[in-house]
Amino acid sequence: MAGEQVMVIGLGRFGSAVARELERLGHQVLAIDQSEQLVNDIAPDVTHALQLDAADEDALRSAGAADFGAAIVAISSEAEPSIFATMVLKRLRVQNVIAKAGSLLHGEILSRVGADRVVFPERETGLRLAHSFNVPNVIDYLDVAPSFGIEKIRPPKAFIGRTLGELDLKGRLGLTPIALRRGSQVFVNPAREERLGEGDELILIGRDDKLHQLRG
Repeated sequence: MAGEQVMVIGLGRFGSAVARELERLGHQVLAIDQSEQLVNDIAPDVTHALQLDAADEDALRSAGAADFGAAIVAISSEAEPSIFATMVLKRLRVQNVIAKAGSLLHGEILSRVGADRVVFPERETGLRLAHSFNVPNVIDYLDVAPSFGIEKIRPPKAFIGRTLGELDLKGRLGLTPIALRRGSQVFVNPAREERLGEGDELILIGRDDKLHQLRG
């Protein structure tokens, strides 16, 4: 499957990381920032890189923004430039505009001016840190809905040597194992017969209060 053409606007730490990873995944990335230094830094790693003001509709039109199906507004310095850039992209009929927000109010404004999706990287990182803070067996956490999430854990010692069927996490706690990683192998919807061993990583989905009961 061929990659998409994606425009990434704003090349701070978040934007540059997104741009490089999109390129690595096979997409054609146009990276944009007002900073000549940031544009020069990323130029070797993406398809194209341009220095311009993303709130300038004529400049974005000249850069071919209207030909892109997707854009990510990753401007992090101030809210106003990201809002104007989002408005311009939607005016140019970019179908899928994803915008980064620094606050709930900023996110609400971005949604109202047309952003198809608003992301809160700092908030999401904070949630993940809070769920794994000082808990050695929790590797990562993803918020799915209020009081409901996906958690990647190292199985507690009491789990080692036992099968998923014996543990019956779904029956006892309402937690569903959705993947099991063992070295370089990943088992999606692992069978009840899978026996957990040292070094395994288990991914579970369920209520936060039930996930917390597994922390050891």
